[in-house]
Amino acid sequence: MGEAGAATGSLAGGVAAAGSPMPEADPEAEAAKLLPFLAPGARADLQTAAARHVLALTGSGPGRTLLAGQEALLRALVELAAAPAPAPAPARDAARALVNLAADPGLHEPLLAAEPRLPARLLGRALDPQWPWAEEAAAVLANLSREPAPCAALMAALAAAEPEESGLERLVRALCTPGYNGHAPLHYLGPVLSNLSQRPAARAFLLDPDRCVVQRLLPLTQYPDSSVRRGGVVGTLRNCCFEHRHHEWLLGPEVDVLPHLLLPLAGPEDFSEEEMERLPVDLQYLPPDKQREPDPDIRKMLIEAIMLLTATAPGRQQVRDQGAYLILRELHTWEPEPDVRATCEKLIQVLIGDEPERGMENLLEVQVPEDVEEQLQQLDRQEQEQCVREQQERELSPEPQAEGAAPT
Repeated sequence: MGEAGAATGSLAGGVAAAGSPMPEADPEAEAAKLLPFLAPGARADLQTAAARHVLALTGSGPGRTLLAGQEALLRALVELAAAPAPAPAPARDAARALVNLAADPGLHEPLLAAEPRLPARLLGRALDPQWPWAEEAAAVLANLSREPAPCAALMAALAAAEPEESGLERLVRALCTPGYNGHAPLHYLGPVLSNLSQRPAARAFLLDPDRCVVQRLLPLTQYPDSSVRRGGVVGTLRNCCFEHRHHEWLLGPEVDVLPHLLLPLAGPEDFSEEEMERLPVDLQYLPPDKQREPDPDIRKMLIEAIMLLTATAPGRQQVRDQGAYLILRELHTWEPEPDVRATCEKLIQVLIGDEPERGMENLLEVQVPEDVEEQLQQLDRQEQEQCVREQQERELSPEPQAEGAAPT
């Protein structure tokens, strides 16, 4: 922050005469003075210093608020971040500044007002195999697409892609192809796809049996190098599981999604021969060093995806028949996070409980009376509060674990 501030002083030419009092600076005026140095054609060292200073401003709430009112400066920042190849060195700091700005939902409107084509322009950079700052572009899109309006704009940009290849197909290909961009890992395309999959049109694409998209995503539930990519893919699969009309296909041999959802939840437990035979082949005789998914948020999404697959009676039966209860039973015993354990309990109750009465077999279509819904919401709040208390107690006074009982 100090170096960036010093650089800005030299950029603005704000040097006071010796012995004279320093006038109080107007932050908005000082920020506006950066504009000429972010423009194309500015001297490289000054452009670099200006981009670094803007990046430093985006690291604080007041700094982001200040920039939100500078439409011309935001537009210049976008132009620098998406500059044509060869990308100038300050483009990376400009892109990182956009990542920070887009992380604040309150700034999405001024960003899109400054450059309405921001999602489309960043999409082009994120999917360019030669663009060095493609990861930063993907991270901006991941932040923007969490909100409905930018997500809709991104979907429109994808729909307007080249006619010979769907924009969503390009995104999936970039996400699933190792080394697609030699300069950027593109992990943040995972959250982008997850956010997009909240929209029916994206789910229709993902669940098209002729495209084999879901099948390409499944191996990434075990991707070892990035929890961001794993989480994005698992979130995408969970959102797809809301489409109960596709459950038979998802659970059937053409996709066989359940083992891919259960494997990250499985540990090194040694089941009996009888229990082992109930499990899918990929879950049998796992090595003694098998580790569960380390991220609790991803574990919870995996459980939620399986829960959605149990919405219909045939789905529940298929999940039971593939031994999901055995994996969930051991996970519940091991699970250190109260809210994840509570989610696991709910799924276990569905699997071991009685079937709903006739006419209520599809849990996603059951109409819950308003008073009952209020009671359930109250119970959920109480359960969440209990989970928070348990978490706080565990952090304050952790209990020593018995030998051999350490998390795996």
